[in-house]
Amino acid sequence: MHWLAPPRMAVSLLLAALAALALVGINEAGYRQSTRALADIDEAQQVRGTLNQILQNMLDAETGQRGYLLTGEASYRKPYDDAVKHVDGHLATLRRLYAGRPTELTQLAELSKHVLRKVAEMDMSVRLRQDGKDDAWKFVITTDVGQEEMEAIRATAGELVKISNSTLSLSQAQVLRSLQLARVGTAVVALAALLAFFLYLRQTHALRSIGERQQEALQRERNALEDEVRERTASLAELATHLQDVRETERGFLARELHDELGSLLTAAKLDVARLKSRLADTPDAIQRLQHLTELLNSGIALKRRIIEDLRPSSLANLGLVASLEILGREFGERSGLRVEMVLEPVSMDESRQLTIYRMVQESLTNIGKYAEASEATIVLKNYENHVVVEVADNGKGFDTQRMRPSTHGLAGMRHRVEAARGRLTVSSAPGKGTRLSAMLPVVKPAAA
Repeated sequence: MHWLAPPRMAVSLLLAALAALALVGINEAGYRQSTRALADIDEAQQVRGTLNQILQNMLDAETGQRGYLLTGEASYRKPYDDAVKHVDGHLATLRRLYAGRPTELTQLAELSKHVLRKVAEMDMSVRLRQDGKDDAWKFVITTDVGQEEMEAIRATAGELVKISNSTLSLSQAQVLRSLQLARVGTAVVALAALLAFFLYLRQTHALRSIGERQQEALQRERNALEDEVRERTASLAELATHLQDVRETERGFLARELHDELGSLLTAAKLDVARLKSRLADTPDAIQRLQHLTELLNSGIALKRRIIEDLRPSSLANLGLVASLEILGREFGERSGLRVEMVLEPVSMDESRQLTIYRMVQESLTNIGKYAEASEATIVLKNYENHVVVEVADNGKGFDTQRMRPSTHGLAGMRHRVEAARGRLTVSSAPGKGTRLSAMLPVVKPAAA
């Protein structure tokens, strides 16, 4: 059955394409015809309006002329002057509208001739009245020239109106035919589209069934892959936590070895130097060298203590978290020359989480000393009812967190360490605005001794 799918799909697509082309063609033809017809209608309406304005202007001019002749008042002449002033503009509009129409231009020439004669007749009478020649303008009025020209103007304008009405009727009929054509064409195209749509639905139903079966197979594969990814992610997280624990164990072992073995050796050497100093009291040069050796041994012992504290802070087990953080911040300030502000509240947590907080602060201070270019740092430890918040901030150059690589400045290790303790690490920074690291860890009370 699948081999029938492409021909059926091709037939439905062909029908749809033909229907669309037919609809576009019908609409385009109707649009063009309607556009031409509407343009003709608009032009005919402009012609009718202009002719009516010419007639109205002539009537207004004649009325103003009669009023001025009877009264001699200039206010009665104003309608005459205004009407005569607009007549030429209306005639020019008609010439533009009748461009390319010889018959209408001939009628327009006739109309213009009569209009000019009528205007000349009225202008003559007005001038005679203005010059005080009463007998002359009365004689002009009594002649039938003005009446004949006015009748000719009405007759010629009526002919032009008839032509305009004929054009208007033809254009309206053309618009009606275009609408009927579009109506019939749309109905035919709609039937063809319905047929194509029916064929398309049948084919779509068949393809949907095939697609659903494929989707089910893909979903099963996707679920299997997701399960495998989750298992491997959990294994990697467990392995990372195990490596972290091993690292801390190795650090503790090295700290004990350094404390027990190297500490004993350095202390014994210092005692031997003290004995030699007591026996060589009469030899200044030897005393000076032994004094220098004693200073070197003291420096070695101090270095040994600092290395041991870095590997496994003994103050954490002996003095508690707050005292350890105070020592850590003070020593960092002395080494780096930065001003370190500390606001530390006492907390009661298990040893592993205390070590997590200590390592986070230690790593943050190390990053500040290496990269931040800061002048001061802040360490805050707040104790809430069911969780602890620790923050380390600086006023250094900061960085763009959106472009931060996963392993930048050891943040990945800190984040994993905090999340392994069921906490959450937040990094806030911007170029030129410093950096703030905030970790929230749940409180788990230490086990009873």
